Amino acid sequence: MGYLGFIFASSSTRPATTHHVEPDLTTLYAPKKPVARLPKPPSVPVPMEIVMTILEAAYEDENLPTYNALLKNCALVCRDWSSIAQKLLFRNVTLNTQTAAIAFQQAVDRATPRGRVLGDAVVRMKVVLDQNQPYRLSHRSFARAVSLCPNLYELSVALYGECGPGLDIVGVPDASRMKRSAPSFDERTLAILRAGPQISALQFSNWSDNSSSLLQLLEVWPSIEYLDISGTTPQLENDNAEPFPCALRELRTNFQSSPSVEFMRWLLHNSTGTLRVLDLAREPTPDMLEYLVSAHGATLESLALPACGTHEAAAAVRRCAALRELKIEGAWASPMLYKAPPSSLQHLAFGVDSDTALQPVIQAIRRSEELRAVTMHVWHGGERHPQLNVVKAACAVKGVELKLTKDVPAFRSTTRGDPVPTATYPRTRSLSNLLYMASRASTTQ
Repeated sequence: MGYLGFIFASSSTRPATTHHVEPDLTTLYAPKKPVARLPKPPSVPVPMEIVMTILEAAYEDENLPTYNALLKNCALVCRDWSSIAQKLLFRNVTLNTQTAAIAFQQAVDRATPRGRVLGDAVVRMKVVLDQNQPYRLSHRSFARAVSLCPNLYELSVALYGECGPGLDIVGVPDASRMKRSAPSFDERTLAILRAGPQISALQFSNWSDNSSSLLQLLEVWPSIEYLDISGTTPQLENDNAEPFPCALRELRTNFQSSPSVEFMRWLLHNSTGTLRVLDLAREPTPDMLEYLVSAHGATLESLALPACGTHEAAAAVRRCAALRELKIEGAWASPMLYKAPPSSLQHLAFGVDSDTALQPVIQAIRRSEELRAVTMHVWHGGERHPQLNVVKAACAVKGVELKLTKDVPAFRSTTRGDPVPTATYPRTRSLSNLLYMASRASTTQ
């Protein structure tokens, strides 16, 4: 063969070679270097006292739905958190229907340890007795719910009368709403309420023609110190009725028409020397204002009126020498009111429009030594008042906190605090007040 033939030899002349390959699955590979693993540190649970403190610190009375939503989410974290969150949730209870009342009674069943814990946690309760609801909360269920909460401090009851079919129109005037009928509480219901907790604060809104329901509830609880009543104007059933036994510290009223002087005498008969806060949402008659100031003006610390436009009304208010808080919701008040404010005044709240006489107010702010806060409700046009900036400057010089609002409900809510004793004004809604209510309720049982 030639040279090229040696290099490119034909495959036919190359001897055949056979390779036998067998996989070996037992081949050993060099061991990997072991990874050093640190020992897992032992888990340290968060003490439940710290969890409780954090959840309580998040409390906001003005935004209670958001706070309740937080507690509901915390109840899903673990079993320990669930018990704490549920206990905080049950501090404020609202019952609108019979279904809600049944579920609540099952949750606070005194026969179980968990039920006793949740029932003892209830400090505030809001109840709606609406005769128009198809599955309305019955009077008996309302009384049983109250009786299951031995530490209940504040109770709010809203009563709505029953109207005819198809006549429950949204937006109907209040005067028509209060012509609706509503049954009185029967003796069995009143007996259950009497055997329950002795509450300290009662809020009753009556939107029916039944004027005796309020008197029935007032007779149940001689322990009431804070009373807030609105709606239908109450009337005494007879002129020889025994005086209301409670010694009130606070009274708020918002009736559709001014009650009689005789009713107020009956209501405040035992409150001479104890009444500290008087809040009237409707302008009182001259005779009513004269009686209130003469009988209770010496001890009043907070007075709220919708208006004070006459010299006679201003003179009556000036006789309340111990006032620490004065609130006039309307935009017009007699300049005489601010000429010589009490030296103890800590909070001044008033309305402002484009025509309000602010110079007397400015002078009162400059002369006051104890003033801590000023709250203004700015009516339409009040933001353009030429002396508004002078008021701001006077507050800044004296170190007085200034709050402005254009909303009437916000003005009222920011100047109303929790129903607890206080030495400073304006009062607030806070966790410390809620804890006070819980401790106060438990010590009075």
